[in-house]
Amino acid sequence: MSHADESAFDRYRADVERPLARLFREYGTSRTRWLVAGLLANLVAQAASLLPPVVLGEAIDALFGETTTAYTLPFVPQSWIPATAEGQFWFSVALIAGSFVVTGVFTWVYGVVANQFAHDVMHAVRTDSFEKLLRLDMTFFDDKQTGEVMSILNNDAGNLELFLDNALMNSLRLVIMVGGIAFVLFSLNWQLALVTLVAIPAIVVFTLWFMRVVAPRYRARQSATAGFNTRIENGISGVELVKTTGSEGYERERVRDASRGVFETTMSVLRLSYFYRPGMELLAGLSFAATFLVGGYWLFTGTAPGPLTGTLEVGTFVTFIFMTQRFVAPLAEVSNIVDQVQNARASAERVFGLSDIPVSIEDDGDAVELRDPEGVVAYEDVSFAYRDVFGETASDTVLEDVSFDAEPGETVAVVGETGAGKSTLLKLLLRLYEPTAGTVRLDGHDVRDLTLGSLRDAVGYVSQDTHLFDGTIAENVRYGRFDASDEAVRRAAKAAEAHGFITELADGYETRVGERGVKLSGGQRQRIALARAVLSDPPVLVLDEATSAVDTETERAIQRSLDRLSADRTTLVVAHRLSTVVDADEILVLDGGAVVERGSHEELVSRGGAYADLWNAQTGAEASVEAGDD
Repeated sequence: MSHADESAFDRYRADVERPLARLFREYGTSRTRWLVAGLLANLVAQAASLLPPVVLGEAIDALFGETTTAYTLPFVPQSWIPATAEGQFWFSVALIAGSFVVTGVFTWVYGVVANQFAHDVMHAVRTDSFEKLLRLDMTFFDDKQTGEVMSILNNDAGNLELFLDNALMNSLRLVIMVGGIAFVLFSLNWQLALVTLVAIPAIVVFTLWFMRVVAPRYRARQSATAGFNTRIENGISGVELVKTTGSEGYERERVRDASRGVFETTMSVLRLSYFYRPGMELLAGLSFAATFLVGGYWLFTGTAPGPLTGTLEVGTFVTFIFMTQRFVAPLAEVSNIVDQVQNARASAERVFGLSDIPVSIEDDGDAVELRDPEGVVAYEDVSFAYRDVFGETASDTVLEDVSFDAEPGETVAVVGETGAGKSTLLKLLLRLYEPTAGTVRLDGHDVRDLTLGSLRDAVGYVSQDTHLFDGTIAENVRYGRFDASDEAVRRAAKAAEAHGFITELADGYETRVGERGVKLSGGQRQRIALARAVLSDPPVLVLDEATSAVDTETERAIQRSLDRLSADRTTLVVAHRLSTVVDADEILVLDGGAVVERGSHEELVSRGGAYADLWNAQTGAEASVEAGDD
């Protein structure tokens, strides 16, 4: 796979080594007490569950057989066993009943603490993964796979929880059961025990083969699931475009194709699993059949078959039958354990693949806090080209040798054709991206030498792509300044010309805006975003076409407010409508990423260059519209 076709998940997931061991190392160590408690409780429960068949077999031979034998139990001192047959009977009843009680109690303890461990790890994986997402560079989100991200936070974390809760503990139970049963059977009759356990080597080889073959199929299935989630998310988020373009059929087919991918990769796993599971059950069943055949013949004829020697008691044979039945069930569950382990391994690879994606834009070890910022902005020979998450250049040069200064109280506007690099230029100030060359300074500091928190606190940013969270209008205005008073929220809304429409809503500032603010118009959303920036009261205000979605009258009202707001702060504006920047102290005209003109509105119009062409095109279009309206 070439880098062009390779996502960040693919690259870093492929480099994850021993993902399940890493899961325990990074998340299990601090939760050892819960893991150990669960393991011990499981050990006691499974050991206690092996006692009834042993007691039953001994009671049959010692108390109910035609020829009685001495009543003895492994690891139980003879002095504890009653001397009379009646006493031995009630002693057996007490042991069997007590073993069931112990099994039940410790199974409950195991269930509680094992789930505490598993769900605590799942919680930590989810929160850590989301925290890592928030730290990732914008280059990651420029090519984001939302469904992939959601799959990690939900499906993969859930797979890890299932592994830790079920597969891990069931593996221990299998080891205890097989080991305990083998120990008991060998202590009773080592020759018949060899017959019972003859299938174990074949089971081990069969399991290792299955794990090797099925692993890539699980990875393919999870990748297909993530792709399906992305397709669904894209279809839902773009449902308005789908409907207005009549593209329901096209989207349906795209989802159908993605779903087919999930179906085919899932069936690839299931076809192999349903070959493995009956195979395991067959091998375990053969162990039981061999035990019944050899032991039954031994008792029926009274002669040891083949190379076997000695005698076999009825009680011992009954214990073997019970134990072999207990032996069959855990072995048949190996397929489920392997299924969960492989799922968890693929999920852990994806989780740590996300965790291992490098973050280039973060605080340096010697980063300083920006205190009492004044808002002096300087761009010095700044060039920029987009890079991918691997640090490799992913575009041609977007900006080239851009330089300008902005002082408190000044407004610098950036204009130009679409794709000229206007928005990218201002995003460099917030370190959403890093310049390829040159330096961006705030109050004389290279922004790379400042802590991200203090840098972004000093800059209020309003994007043309306004985002509101599902919540109330007040909560969205207050976002980022969560302790702001209601009065401060209202003052900010008034400054952004939003107070009027807010008070006309049924619930006023407590009106819920819906996901992404869908219950509000584009202009209303932009005014709330402006109020949010105003509330933060930053020394630097960055407006990236912040009035693009409002009507002309509202734009004029907002512009008056912005004029007041920018009187004592540094304002950087990206504008498509040149009428909004005619009063700017300096206007930069970008073309192909380079500044081709700079100056005031009057100066640039008088030169008759690129800006004058843009101005004439816009004013001419506006005049034509007005003439048409007349």
